[in-house]
Amino acid sequence: MIVIHSLKEPFIDLGSMYMINENAFIEWERAIKMGKQDGGINVVEFHDDEDTHYAILSHQWTGKEVDYKEMIKLTKMKESDQKAVRNCDGYKKILASCEQAKRRRSSAELSEAINSMYRWYASSKVCYAYLHDVTSTSLTKRSDYGMYPNSNGWPEWFSHWWTLQEMIAPSSVQFFNKDWHPISNKRALAQTLSRITRVPEHILRDGLSSNRPCIAQIMSWAAKRKTTRVEDRAYSLLGLLNVNMPMLYGEGKKAFHCLQLEIIRTSNDQSIFAWKGADWQFFEDCNLMELMDPSEFVQDLKKYTSIDEDHFGTFLITNRGIQIWMLLRPLGDSDSVFEAWLPCRSPPSDLPVGVRLALWNSNYYRYHAPERANWKTLQLRQISRHPS
Repeated sequence: MIVIHSLKEPFIDLGSMYMINENAFIEWERAIKMGKQDGGINVVEFHDDEDTHYAILSHQWTGKEVDYKEMIKLTKMKESDQKAVRNCDGYKKILASCEQAKRRRSSAELSEAINSMYRWYASSKVCYAYLHDVTSTSLTKRSDYGMYPNSNGWPEWFSHWWTLQEMIAPSSVQFFNKDWHPISNKRALAQTLSRITRVPEHILRDGLSSNRPCIAQIMSWAAKRKTTRVEDRAYSLLGLLNVNMPMLYGEGKKAFHCLQLEIIRTSNDQSIFAWKGADWQFFEDCNLMELMDPSEFVQDLKKYTSIDEDHFGTFLITNRGIQIWMLLRPLGDSDSVFEAWLPCRSPPSDLPVGVRLALWNSNYYRYHAPERANWKTLQLRQISRHPS
C-alpha cells in the first residue's frame, strides 16, 4: 500500500486512511493504456487498522495534483478528461511511487525467500534433481572433460552455487537424467557425490547437523562453482553457514565481504581467516580443514608464550575492522610482516594453520610472504584487521 497527500483532498483522514494498492494501480494504468476501461479494479482502499503496511510519498505540491474524486472516477471520464488527468504531474508521481513501492516489496520478498530457502529444502520430503545433460541412468565415477567441458568434467548441475545447498539440505534427493529416468538417490550415491563435490559422505547421508564442519571447509565446497550473479556467491551460502543477511543485488563482490562480516558477528570460528590464493577460489584448499580443540590448542602453545583460552572466544567489529587476539611471529628482522597461527588445522598435519599478515597504518592485512621464511618467536597480540 502507498499513502499520498493530495493538495485538494488529503488521502490521510484523522486516524483512518485512504490508500492506493500499488499492484492494482499499476494494473489499472496498464489496462487504460491498452484501451480497456476496467472500473472493477479497486485502486483506492479505506483502512483504519494499525497493522497495515504502507509506504508514504514525500513530495512538493504543485498546482497539478490529483484528488480523491478524480482517482475513483478516472475510468468513467471522457477520454479527453482522462488523458488530462493522466498527463498531470500529480498522477505521474502516484504511478512512479507505486512502481517504487512494488520494487521495494519485491526486493523484500526476495530477501525473505533467499534467507528461508535452505529451510524450505530441509523441510521437504524429497527433492528431485534433474540432470539435463546426463543420458544414462547412472553417474560417471570419473570426471569427463570431453562430455562436460564447461563444468569441471561433471554434469552441469554440480557446478552451480545454488545446487550445493539443494543437495545438502533435503534428507532425500532423487536424481533423474534428461529423459526423467531415475538415476539413484543421494544416500546411495554418497561416495560418488563426495568425489564430485568434496562434501563428506557423512554429511550427504546425515546432513550438516551430524558433525558440522568449520566455516572454511564449507566455503571450500563452493570454490569451483559458478553463478550468473556475482552476489549469489554469497547469498547461496547463507543456509549452509547458518546466517541471515539482507539482499542487495548490485553490490557485486561486496556481498561476499558482508557475508564474512556476518559470519564473524555470529561465530568465533577463526577458520574464516584460513583462506589462501585470490578471487573466489580462496577457500579451495580448505576442504580438509577442521577446528582444533581450544584447550588442546592453548596447551600446546603455552610453551611458546603466555596465553589464555578466553583470548579466542570473541571478535569485535569496529570502524577500524575486526579486533581479535592472534598469535603472531615476526618475519626475520621485520617489524611489519608476521605469520598468524589460527586454532584450526588441515590434516594430515597437526600444526595450526598459519596466515601471513602485514602491518600498515595500525591495521593488519593479508600478505603473500615467501613459503620458506625465517620466523621469530610467537607473540600474543590484539590486532585490528580486515577480513579480506
